[in-house]
Amino acid sequence: MKKTEVTLTRRALLGGVAATALVLALPLAATEAFAQELPEAQGDVDMAEVLKPGPLPEMAIGEENAPVTIVEYMSMTCPHCATFHNNTFDEIKKNYVDTGKVRFIIREFPFDPRAAAAFMLARCNPTKPEEASTPAQYFPMVSMLMKQQEAWAGAQDGRAALLQMSKLAGFSQETFQACLTNQKLLDDVNATMKRGADEFGVNSTPTFLINGKRYAGAMSVESMSALIDSLL
Repeated sequence: MKKTEVTLTRRALLGGVAATALVLALPLAATEAFAQELPEAQGDVDMAEVLKPGPLPEMAIGEENAPVTIVEYMSMTCPHCATFHNNTFDEIKKNYVDTGKVRFIIREFPFDPRAAAAFMLARCNPTKPEEASTPAQYFPMVSMLMKQQEAWAGAQDGRAALLQMSKLAGFSQETFQACLTNQKLLDDVNATMKRGADEFGVNSTPTFLINGKRYAGAMSVESMSALIDSLL
């Protein structure tokens, strides 16, 4: 999904945002016939700069000293991001993250207020929204929202749909409201997106920063596995 200029405000988050047009701007992973070919890098990035602390605590899983680091910039309403998380992520986690070969980091790059709201909910502790969630809470919330993306991202009443989703994660209506009215959290989500665009050339989702290279577009299990294997 290509980046568009958008101001994500608290009013938009709480105002029953209209369904967002999902722009399918990038091709999905390579066709099956070429699945084993390495993805083409879009440019270089300085991983030392990438891994410096940002506006929000890092949401990371895997060994800190793993030989491969993957930073994914994603939008919660991006269909390509859902394709990656629903079809590829679990296998990569099992085969590479859980075995100590990959450290995987998610960073927020919301294209619209609904995506920003979803990220804010993932960032909040469901029962104590004034506290930040942990990676153990964040990643399952992202996974749930990706699997149910069509149900809430395209709903006529986005706020009601997100409230229903968030209740499955332990939110009440009160904690849901408290999370989405946290102006500092919204500012930090926006700042995370701005940093990705300004410093690392992110302009579409998903974008992966992997050991000094930038890759745009969703990857299949085969494509990402081939890339990781080439770096081990």
